[in-house]
Amino acid sequence: MQKYFFIILTVFIVGSAQAQNSLKAIIKSEQTKEPISGVSVTINSINRYVSDDNGEIFIENIADGEQKLNFSSIGYKTKTITLVFPLPNNDDLEVFLESEVEEMKEVVITSTRSSRTIRDIPTRVEFIAGEELEEKGNMKPGDIRMLLNESTGIQTQQTSATSANSSIRIQGLDGRYTQILKDGFPLYSGASSGLGLLQTPPLDLKQVEIIKGSASTLYGGGAIAGLVNLISKTPSAERELRFHINGTSALGLDINGFYSQRFKKVGLTLFASHNRNAPYDPADIKLTAIPKFERFNINPKLFVYFNDKTKLDFGLNTAFENRIGGNIDYIKDGGNTGAYFEKNDTRRINTQLTFTHQLNENDRLTFRNSLNNFNRVISIPNYTFDGMQNSTFSEITYSHNGKISDWVTGANLWSDNFSEKSNTSFPLRDYNQMTFGAFVQNTLKAKEWLHIETGLRGDYIVDYGFAFLPKASVLFKLTNKLSSRIGGGLGYKTPTIFTDESERIQYQNVLPIDSDFNSLEKSYGANFDVNYKTNIADEISFSINQLFFYTRISNPLILTPFSNGTFQFINIDGHIATKGAETNIKLGYDDFKLFLGYTYTDALINENGIKSQNPLTAKHRLNNVLMYEIEDKWKVGLEAYYYSPQKLNDGSTGKNYWVCGIMIEKLWEHFSVYSNFENITNTRQTRFGSIYTGTIDNPVFKDIYAPLDGFVINAGIKIKL
Repeated sequence: MQKYFFIILTVFIVGSAQAQNSLKAIIKSEQTKEPISGVSVTINSINRYVSDDNGEIFIENIADGEQKLNFSSIGYKTKTITLVFPLPNNDDLEVFLESEVEEMKEVVITSTRSSRTIRDIPTRVEFIAGEELEEKGNMKPGDIRMLLNESTGIQTQQTSATSANSSIRIQGLDGRYTQILKDGFPLYSGASSGLGLLQTPPLDLKQVEIIKGSASTLYGGGAIAGLVNLISKTPSAERELRFHINGTSALGLDINGFYSQRFKKVGLTLFASHNRNAPYDPADIKLTAIPKFERFNINPKLFVYFNDKTKLDFGLNTAFENRIGGNIDYIKDGGNTGAYFEKNDTRRINTQLTFTHQLNENDRLTFRNSLNNFNRVISIPNYTFDGMQNSTFSEITYSHNGKISDWVTGANLWSDNFSEKSNTSFPLRDYNQMTFGAFVQNTLKAKEWLHIETGLRGDYIVDYGFAFLPKASVLFKLTNKLSSRIGGGLGYKTPTIFTDESERIQYQNVLPIDSDFNSLEKSYGANFDVNYKTNIADEISFSINQLFFYTRISNPLILTPFSNGTFQFINIDGHIATKGAETNIKLGYDDFKLFLGYTYTDALINENGIKSQNPLTAKHRLNNVLMYEIEDKWKVGLEAYYYSPQKLNDGSTGKNYWVCGIMIEKLWEHFSVYSNFENITNTRQTRFGSIYTGTIDNPVFKDIYAPLDGFVINAGIKIKL
């Protein structure tokens, strides 16, 4: 009997062993084909396993028969696979997961003139797109100030206390050192940089690309601090029709509409908006924190697809605005004829033409041209600035995209003509600038872990000479979780009177630029970053990006006052140097996302060996955002931003402050409603002290470093048909 028992037991053990199976699987991203670590795998919802750093997982003791394997990871759609064991062969199983988080999708960046995705570009590029772009649009649907201001390392600086005009400062440098592009066209340079941020609504934007640090090799002079490229939406076969209506407690109204569709050989996009605001004075000091304005934008764009290889698009961008700030009683009823006011009347019309021909699978030829007409009249008591800018930009490029190496080479011509009307004997600030440029750039995939980008540009600026602009960037893909970029280059800026400093005084008594006296501002800069991402306890996604930057501008132009009351831009004997660090941390858990940002900026002016802090630069800044989102149902966001004390131009120091906000949005299939509570702490510079000296009718304004409008509620509806 005992003998039979051991025989039966042996048969059972052998049979059981034969019924146990094993499986080796490699989990990869559907978009990038790269392995994904930390993927949770369950069999029949019981046994749980996790993929390693190489995306691999090995499972043993799988019973015979049908088994359901469930693959899940934060940021990817859950996938279920049914397998019947034993498998017919012992090959490794490849499983591809589809990304569901916007930031993890593959984004093609155009600002680097490469067709590569953001993961493979050696130049460090930040982008704002998709849901993040829409959320920022809820807060300020009439312009892009808030969209940019809430990014680390970027500060939108208000240059007028009463008209609310603003410029963008990257890493502590004045607005004139940042180049703003629309689809790669320099439409906001020179005189047309005035009010540019205030006249660009975000509804027709597909994404915003930001390069910090010298980018002059890519697009020529003006990009010493970096560039911002506003990328427009393009039509697809599926119609897109959107409306966005917004109202504010600060007496503002925004009505925006966007249409897009492709019809076989022809496509069309059309954006139109009407934005207006009544004069608003929350501090009750009889001066406007938000001016009275009315603006109309109409941007049609036509796309022609001749065949699979050749296409053309032609667009028109327009903005017409009347804006007046100052004494609120004067603005409302026209009383007190001796009151202070600042009136801005602007007309902006520019064209965009792009012709692209695909020579073969890898080679492409592109021609681009833009014409820009910008007219601005500034009126204050006893002074009027009336100027018109006509500029053109033409470029031809040839690009080759290979598996290992990409090449881009081209040439461009940039003209900028400004003329001023004046009834006084003060010298006119007219100028006519011409710039001829040629460039070449190579992006090389030297190894799977090593990508190198090098470029060279030569610009000849009439009256100022030749500028030689090399650049280099390197991407190290150390592991699937860890990567690093390092890059640097040279830059320059052509002298101009259109800067933050002269904007504050409406260009009054500012002497013309003189090419015999002034010279190019030249710079060099470098940056280095480390990027790490992982999953914590398989439930929390974590990523951190640490950036270090340095830029130095030699013999910068400084607006210098003279004893006779005039001002002149002078190339000082010295330099401006800015250095610092940016830290960005992202955490995701279930329906929650937390963004933490810190910027340290040390910007110094060295003039004749005497060092001083560059004014209006917060040395320490915090960006904190917590988002709760139930897909296609609810969005709730909490924000808190901190600014450390800033040195002002009069030698004093401003206060440190926090700005906090709450946004709530309810979504349905074709529309959503939202409310945004901005600056709930009611932080206002007018609560820290007076914003001017002198009298209310003849004020001399101090630097504006904090909000003036205080606590504002805005609410709106977005419709998608």
